Amino acid sequence: MQATRKSRSDALTNAQATQLVEAFLRFPVQDTTVALMTASFASAARFRISYWDAAVLEAARSLGCRTVLSEDLAHGRDYDGVVVRNPFRKR
Repeated sequence: MQATRKSRSDALTNAQATQLVEAFLRFPVQDTTVALMTASFASAARFRISYWDAAVLEAARSLGCRTVLSEDLAHGRDYDGVVVRNPFRKR
């Protein structure tokens, strides 16, 4: 895990990382399935974005999310029903 990597000056301990992951479990989690991967490959090609960005969008879609917060994807863009908002964008 990147957050616990010893070479980081701000590395988390394993206990801290475990607590953080456990705290995130209060939110719905989308498993990576073959169907999700297939949809991600199609979205990556359709929207000309990375597989990983497409996987985030497809996981959100699977969970019924209509908005994704991202600084990597185009702010305001509608990716077939999932709209991206950049939380760091100045208005």
